[in-house]
Amino acid sequence: QLQVVESGGGLVQPGGSLRLSCATERYNLNNYAIGWFRQAPGKEREWVSCIGSEGGTNVTDSAKGRFTISRDNAKNTVYLQMNGLKPEDTAVYYCAIYLLQDYCPGSMSQSDFGAWGQGTQVTVSS
Repeated sequence: QLQVVESGGGLVQPGGSLRLSCATERYNLNNYAIGWFRQAPGKEREWVSCIGSEGGTNVTDSAKGRFTISRDNAKNTVYLQMNGLKPEDTAVYYCAIYLLQDYCPGSMSQSDFGAWGQGTQVTVSS
């Protein structure tokens, strides 16, 4: 079963930074739009950011100015750079492949994403 692998999570103090990675050896991620999502305890999974195959990006309002999504095609990896982390950013972060087209959709329906990874835990706490 195709599945991406997330890494880079951890425990960080408020105001700190982390860089998450999304990769797979079985697929060429360069051909796809990739989304990052997160699920906080007791809450539904929500969209965070997306990057298209040509590099177009979008990010949820709560993360604008703090989170940056990018991709390194040579490494077949998508990153989520998270700066200025807040306790409310605490969640399990997932990446997934957008199945319908190679650019990010205007409406991020999770059912249109696949190859979900197991997630990586991000905890922001002092």
